[in-house]
Amino acid sequence: MTRFHYTNPVHPVKTILTGMTRDGTFLIENGRITRPLKNLRFTQSILEAFSRVEMLGRDLKLIKQDWGNFATFAPAAIIHGFRFTGVTEF
Repeated sequence: MTRFHYTNPVHPVKTILTGMTRDGTFLIENGRITRPLKNLRFTQSILEAFSRVEMLGRDLKLIKQDWGNFATFAPAAIIHGFRFTGVTEF
């Protein structure tokens, strides 16, 4: 996933968020990009996702939002079993 389009809390106490991917989601097999994917919806406990991190990149990437001046620095991550719950038609 290149970027999340938005995230919204579903259950704040259980840290469950929902959102969509945006700007490039690709299938990676054996360490290589094999094909593009449609945008995906996720519904995932962020604490559960953090507990399944397999690898983190060394470099931090600046991730800007479409609105306001909000930005985040985040490393690339491999998260086992991240929960996708749907796909867009486009």
